[in-house]
Amino acid sequence: MNNILLHMFLRTRLFWHMQTGVATSHMTTAILIIDMQVGLMEGPPAAYRAEDTLKTVRRIIDQAHTTNIPVFYVQDQDVGAVGSRRWQIHPAIAPTQSDIVLQKPWGDSFYKTNLQDRLAQRGITQLIIAGMKTDACVDLTSRRAVALGYDVVLVADAHTTTDDETFTASQIVAYHNDLLAGFGANDGFGCGKHWIEVKPSHELSF
Repeated sequence: MNNILLHMFLRTRLFWHMQTGVATSHMTTAILIIDMQVGLMEGPPAAYRAEDTLKTVRRIIDQAHTTNIPVFYVQDQDVGAVGSRRWQIHPAIAPTQSDIVLQKPWGDSFYKTNLQDRLAQRGITQLIIAGMKTDACVDLTSRRAVALGYDVVLVADAHTTTDDETFTASQIVAYHNDLLAGFGANDGFGCGKHWIEVKPSHELSF
């Protein structure tokens, strides 16, 4: 009976959370932009809805700058030679001097980087995530963040990917938006305390 009641509580809490949104504190929230580099966004092959996704991410970044929310960029070291055009963060969302830029050697943005330390220095407990690729680094980093104790908002229209041998990029994005929504709420990874909320950009409030 206790397990049933706990399950009901967690599902009710998740429903409320998704309906009302997270009470975002400027002091504890950061934007995390993953691997939106020229080589990945422009290809070949080009990312799905690349231009629209970049515009959406640009708006999120601009809003964050206006409200003094820190913006973190992560670059994958395997996207072209370091320093090359392909390796650079896409100019449509180029970082400013106040933004934090990190490089990572693997899909998980926390693996062998100082991202967690940099977030801890600023007291960050919530991450608003956008990036490339949906089914790789975005998925992996979002799950890892929950396991590390962060609340995560994955912006539904601010991550993208490319077609694979089986599915179109559109299908992959839609599938992961559904798959990741609520991850951590009652599956043991977030112990019901931290989870992924998937929200479209127009519903963000910070």
